[in-house]
Amino acid sequence: METEIIRAIPLDARADADLVRAAKVIRDGGLVVFPTETVYGLGADATSAPAAAKIYAAKGRPSDNPLIIHIAKPEDAALYTYTTPTYEKLARAFMPGPLTVILPSRENIPKTTRGGLDTVAVRCPSHPVAHRLIELSGVPIAAPSANLSGSPSPTSAAHVIDDMRGRVDMIIDGGPSEFGLESTIVKIEDDGSLTLLRPGRITPEELSAVIPTVRIAGAVTEQLKDGEVALSPGMKYRHYAPKCPVFLLDGKTDAVREYLKAREGHIAVIAYSEDITALRTACPDADL
Repeated sequence: METEIIRAIPLDARADADLVRAAKVIRDGGLVVFPTETVYGLGADATSAPAAAKIYAAKGRPSDNPLIIHIAKPEDAALYTYTTPTYEKLARAFMPGPLTVILPSRENIPKTTRGGLDTVAVRCPSHPVAHRLIELSGVPIAAPSANLSGSPSPTSAAHVIDDMRGRVDMIIDGGPSEFGLESTIVKIEDDGSLTLLRPGRITPEELSAVIPTVRIAGAVTEQLKDGEVALSPGMKYRHYAPKCPVFLLDGKTDAVREYLKAREGHIAVIAYSEDITALRTACPDADL
């Protein structure tokens, strides 16, 4: 497959014309990678089972791992789901933005998009390119992160190209993602309370300021048991997994420095700014 790469920086008349073409790709059942404020998404028409199936194939994603549908306006959720007063409160507080809500699905969203469930995950992104693409497409866009299944989620077009060139019709370069972390996912329970299914940019404390009762699903801290159904992305399968070994170093700066000096090969370090100078001096080859 030939992959076209377009730039939407800035979002001017030229970029808008390119987005019109990208929207046609979506309507025609193709795959378009687009930027959001969280991570880059691999998008297709959420109302088309064949288009949604292409997402699973491009990512190598298990078909029981449900997709998130992206809408242009929070109120559009009522077109594809059965909304509740709790959803309306969440929408007023956090949308557009990095919050995904699990709701009962209407029949116009196929089971393929939903991962076989009776519910569907809905999000209204705040990124202007994502918003414009959805608006121009005229359909909700189903989109997981635009990476091969099991790999880290991409926060730039360069990351996407590594995994998705030749697998998708178009990649839209909209610059680096604002947050670089996937959306928080919550399920609205029958009593109006929330269950947090995937941590993200919006914290439980922020959620509880709007909806007082917020429970944390067991799958957030533990693996699902055999036969247990994943209600949202990120609950069942290997996620955020880099290819190289990762170690958490807990100790004083001197001890960390000595540990790093004893390691062989190229080392990348994430540390607090006050520790960077000391670590860089001791480990000049580290990527700090």
